[in-house]
Amino acid sequence: MGIDTAADERLARRLAELRLQRGWTLEELACRADVSRSTLSRVERAEVSPTAALLGRLCAVYGRTMSRLLAEVESEPARLVRADEQRVWRDEATGFVRRSVSPPHGSLRGEVIEGLLPAGADIAYDRPCPPGLEHHLWLFEGALELTLDGEAQLLGPGDCLRYGSGTSRFRSLGPGCARYALLVVEP
Repeated sequence: MGIDTAADERLARRLAELRLQRGWTLEELACRADVSRSTLSRVERAEVSPTAALLGRLCAVYGRTMSRLLAEVESEPARLVRADEQRVWRDEATGFVRRSVSPPHGSLRGEVIEGLLPAGADIAYDRPCPPGLEHHLWLFEGALELTLDGEAQLLGPGDCLRYGSGTSRFRSLGPGCARYALLVVEP
């Protein structure tokens, strides 16, 4: 899985565009997302890569799923997405690796994401995702605690958890990585 630094730069430009389209200053966005102005500035200048939690906050403010935001920085995806062409993003803070197996596409409402969360990694999305989203998480390997709106669910290999919008927290219980497929269907 290759990491694409050019995509990080496109993401930074897109985040700045979204803020400017709304006529917000960095200070206004910082208040809305509850993130420091300096962090937002560094992200928009591609000096740092945003964490999954930070992207989650920004997506909530902008009314987008993370996948939709990441798809907006990519060119129009082909019908066939070869394994070596699938977009991979890594959260350096947690080691979380996210592969866009079947990215969002204009006329399609669903997408498939592969997640790899190292043992002990913990990611909280404290802002609800856009309303009406449908999620299906299928765990392939490892042990995962997925907390939805404060209610913890323990998953083992082969388990599938279906849920709608809300806040979520992903915690890999170890001893190895948690590897899963997440299917997201927009309303």
